[in-house]
Amino acid sequence: MLTASSKFSSIFAEDKKIIIITGPTACGKTSFSLDFARQLLAMGLNPAIYNIDCLQIYREIPILTAQPTATEQQTCPHHLYGFLSIKKKFSTGQWLKLAFKKIKLIQKKNKIPILVGGTGLYFKALVDGLVKIPKISIKKRKAIIHLQNELGQINFYKKLIKIDPKIKGLINSNDVQRSIRAYEVKWFTNKSLFDWYKDTKSLFSNDDFIKIYIDYPRNELLNRIKIRTKNMLPKAINEVKKLEGLKVAKSNSSNKIIGIDEIKKLLEKKLDKDQAIELIVIKTRQYAKRQATWARSQMKNWNTLSSIETKLSLKKLFN
Repeated sequence: MLTASSKFSSIFAEDKKIIIITGPTACGKTSFSLDFARQLLAMGLNPAIYNIDCLQIYREIPILTAQPTATEQQTCPHHLYGFLSIKKKFSTGQWLKLAFKKIKLIQKKNKIPILVGGTGLYFKALVDGLVKIPKISIKKRKAIIHLQNELGQINFYKKLIKIDPKIKGLINSNDVQRSIRAYEVKWFTNKSLFDWYKDTKSLFSNDDFIKIYIDYPRNELLNRIKIRTKNMLPKAINEVKKLEGLKVAKSNSSNKIIGIDEIKKLLEKKLDKDQAIELIVIKTRQYAKRQATWARSQMKNWNTLSSIETKLSLKKLFN
């Protein structure tokens, strides 16, 4: 009969499992992943945590993007956090290439990868594979960008849904970069981005993963968002002040970071502190709702944990 310790060694190390932890923003992914790592360490196992959030890659904004603190990162090795300038563009394909290389490397060292974050397209690429779409010319891509600029994102997204209804559950309505990508793919390949994803094979087997989704009650999550926003604001103001001299392209994902615009208006005295906090909370709540909606359609077979279950030991969770 296996002891608890040997049982977990088999589940996580010998079977070379990859743990993915996700959930809506402010649900406690970081704290749960750290607790997960500490329990593995106590069992004599060697975890390493990897970022799977497209905004936590930027080095200039650790507060605004809620990256693990320097103290938290001392728990075990952390990778792919704050390694890129906010001025740089970074695709899902680039992230997948880096993540795949690092995961395979640490697995050879008998370490356990724990991937933590909230970017659906990142872990969809990891679990389901990255689509290999034929190259579209720069001229044709610029034509779609021009169309989006003319129509504005709201009307452009409506037009996208008309020509490609399947994309509605895959891309958020305010995601400019990925809306443009979906439109150009459908327009020039006559095939939905959804179908390109569907026909794609993963670099891993589905059995390689332990997939965990943290589901918080709406009111409890809203309270967590309010507390986090109030706590992060003073340091976030300093981050935004330092960003003012940087020239960031409008198409960069970094422009989607909640809080930058509100804090700029606070500094310009167009908003007071309470108004800025309220707007950040509203946008964060809306973002969390979109994440939860996406999860319901894309993560039906994931292990869902309630806020109470995240406080249980791994032994109780996996018995």
